[in-house]
Amino acid sequence: MTSEGASVDRDDERKNEIKSLVEENKKLVNDFGAKLVSDLTDLPDFYTFNNGLMYSHRDFDLFQKRRMNGEKSAIVSGFNASSSPHIAHFAVFDTNRFFQEKYEMDVFLPISDDESYVAGKVKDQETGLRNSLLIARSIAAMGYSRPRTRIIIDQLYTNIYNLAFRLSRSITMSTVKATYGYTNDKNIGLHFYPAVQSAHIYLPNLFGIKNILVPIGPDEDAHLRVCRDLADTFGFTRPAVLHSRFLPGTDGYKMSKSMRNNAILLTDSDKEVKRRIGMAFSGGQVSVEDHRRLGGDPDIDVSFLYLKSFFLTPKESSDLAEEYRSGRLLSGEMKALLTGKILDRIHSFRENYEKVTERDMVRMIMVNEGVEIEKLVSPENYLPEKYLKN
Repeated sequence: MTSEGASVDRDDERKNEIKSLVEENKKLVNDFGAKLVSDLTDLPDFYTFNNGLMYSHRDFDLFQKRRMNGEKSAIVSGFNASSSPHIAHFAVFDTNRFFQEKYEMDVFLPISDDESYVAGKVKDQETGLRNSLLIARSIAAMGYSRPRTRIIIDQLYTNIYNLAFRLSRSITMSTVKATYGYTNDKNIGLHFYPAVQSAHIYLPNLFGIKNILVPIGPDEDAHLRVCRDLADTFGFTRPAVLHSRFLPGTDGYKMSKSMRNNAILLTDSDKEVKRRIGMAFSGGQVSVEDHRRLGGDPDIDVSFLYLKSFFLTPKESSDLAEEYRSGRLLSGEMKALLTGKILDRIHSFRENYEKVTERDMVRMIMVNEGVEIEKLVSPENYLPEKYLKN
């Protein structure tokens, strides 16, 4: 096969991959009982709902009803200590902040330093803690209210394990194996972690908050299915769930920083952002002449999909798609539009990150009594200045 033929095959593969992500979103609805957000009425007037980023749900309508009836409510939304914030996280992080600002809700943000360790995603617990502190600072830089945000790092808030042990009596080994596919050679920490994750989600109950919403990526739904099944046994209200939509990485394949390095990180330098977007898979033609004549396909153009999801109104997206299909807008121009939007967002993030103080982090991070959090958030302990690539 010629190199040209191989390139065509790879392009076809990526086109099919982008289209398959749509089917992945549908699986939760068709196979696992989730409902379409688009079927609900009176949705919040926020871009993640208007643009279809929040695709499916479990009991979101019930959560809203309880909230509107005056029941105290909270958001729980976790983050993995082995990863770095990237643009796909906008969907969940911005939705969390919207509910916090609009309805004065508390937001609980567990960072899974312990899961990262037992799963071998970090080399040791110290690395997990250091990563967690960096992520905590990033969370603060995203504009969350200091008094209404509680960050849980399990090494610092080991009280979480009391609730996890309480819940663990109703999670069987057969459930864990069936849900996660774990075998007997996997360490016991992995088998126990579903109880810890359920404890994160039910933690607001200990603060008198029973109406809980959990915005997550669609690949996290298995955790919530295990967790929701515990509610009746322990007298909790089943947490509602919002699933964000799968988006492709810059290369057109499923986004994965660890597996494919195809995500745009909030910590990337301007040069790196421009490079990643410049190499992003497009729906354009092979030449300017062909593109002017035949037009492009916005439905498989990564830059358009990001613009549509995060930065444009539905009307603006429709107009831009028509410009692209007609051939009036070139792929390079589409990428330039996205580059400007993302750099504006990243520059704002950097400015906010530099403004985060040790006091901010002390106020937001939950700790056991006696933990000297002031020392831990001192910059020399987790090197925040090396986190951002200016």
